[in-house]
Amino acid sequence: MVAIISTVAYLGLEARAVEVQVQFAPGVPAFNVVGLADKAVAESRERVRAAIAAMGLALPPKRITVNLSPADLPKEGSHYDLPIALGVLAAMGVVDAEAVADYVVVGELGLDARIAPSPGVLLAALHASEQDKALICPAAQGAEAAWAGRGGVVAAPDLLTLINHLKGHGLLAAPTPGEADPPGHGPDLRQVRGQETAKRALEIAAAGGHNLLMVGPPGAGKSLLASCLPGILPPLDSAEALEVSMVASVAGVMQQGRLTRTRPFRSPHHSASMAALTGGGLRVKPGEVSLAHLGVLFLDELPEFQRAVLDSLRQPLETGTVSVARANAHVTFPARVQLVAAMNPCRCGHLGDPALACSRAPRCAADYQAKVSGPLLDRIDLHVEVQAVSAADLMLPPPAEGSAEVAARVAAARGVQRARYVDHAVRTNAEADGPLLDDHATPDEAGRKLLAQAAEAMRLSARGYTRILRVARTIADLSGSAGVGRIHVAEALSYRRQAPRA
Repeated sequence: MVAIISTVAYLGLEARAVEVQVQFAPGVPAFNVVGLADKAVAESRERVRAAIAAMGLALPPKRITVNLSPADLPKEGSHYDLPIALGVLAAMGVVDAEAVADYVVVGELGLDARIAPSPGVLLAALHASEQDKALICPAAQGAEAAWAGRGGVVAAPDLLTLINHLKGHGLLAAPTPGEADPPGHGPDLRQVRGQETAKRALEIAAAGGHNLLMVGPPGAGKSLLASCLPGILPPLDSAEALEVSMVASVAGVMQQGRLTRTRPFRSPHHSASMAALTGGGLRVKPGEVSLAHLGVLFLDELPEFQRAVLDSLRQPLETGTVSVARANAHVTFPARVQLVAAMNPCRCGHLGDPALACSRAPRCAADYQAKVSGPLLDRIDLHVEVQAVSAADLMLPPPAEGSAEVAARVAAARGVQRARYVDHAVRTNAEADGPLLDDHATPDEAGRKLLAQAAEAMRLSARGYTRILRVARTIADLSGSAGVGRIHVAEALSYRRQAPRA
């Protein structure tokens, strides 16, 4: 007899069906796991053996073979413990095999038979729903699974309690979905003194989902401005919250099954490796650019990142996805992020101040800024210089307008974009391209003339030309204008970095 239990293998944000096939055969006692299993799966033999012993049972003196089918699909992670244990118990006759036939099973086992959390339960629940099956998962992740487990969820704290439930004794209550956290709020824009140009650029970036680069001396408020951005972005809607939670689930960072309405804000240190930023590792996991999906990726001290690491962001910024290629797997994660970067004008940071600038100015500025490649800078829509704040500025009263007022304008502009692109797979102006730009972002005659003159004078690339149209469309949305005029194009051009001449 072969006992069969359904479970899943994770490839990026995709859960693929896996059968755990357990067979007892005469011969020298052994416990083998086959089917392209990694170290964590192979070690499940000892965890399963100890968990079954903790319930007062012993494995029969037979040759036990566990096959994870399909055998050519890599199996990684500790979530195979519970399906293997149920398969062994079904083969022993302790559990009725038909009782678990309609379940997808995931969970890690402790030596005392407790069922511990494992990453990716939300993906497993979505897969189970698609297959019209229920899900068996750890009790600690029942709230997470309940968000998508339309076929039913059994969340068990330990193996013995699960067996009793399957036999109809001591039935477990169905878990309820975890609460959705209300949108969080970071620093308020009222804390920023002066910097009106930078605050205007931040508003445009939030309204259209555009990338932003702030250049200025130390202490000018670049990091504070960036941390204010989540407070003016609109909260995630239900579909977006589920997307973000799927990434958090497979990364193992989802807390107590709680979905959040706050857009992600990730700020990795400049010592981050390429795998940490874009994803990868021995067991491929999402990187910072995916953990910031539908939110903000803030890179402070931009030139201090390794150049190869920064250039690895060029493709995700264009496509909204990041593909991690390995010899045994090809995994794609979502990466639709809003890049916000900050940097000093030079290594000493005081290029514009003759009293503080180093003796190598302006050569030190050219060397320092050259650490960031031109193609990456070309993908940044808004370039703004943040001036140093004087003591007189700090003594001024707080500005009358804060994050709440700016957030209202941003929400209105996002609403216009949502209605505009309702029939397209586009959320914001920053994602619009091709015919959508032709239909909605073509300037009037005066605007076209100005853009043509600027494109030649500033030596704009085709990408730069397109990004100016996107920014101009956002500026028009903020002003409530149906069309794009010369004034909108002029403001968009003022935020564009001019290519250096040869």
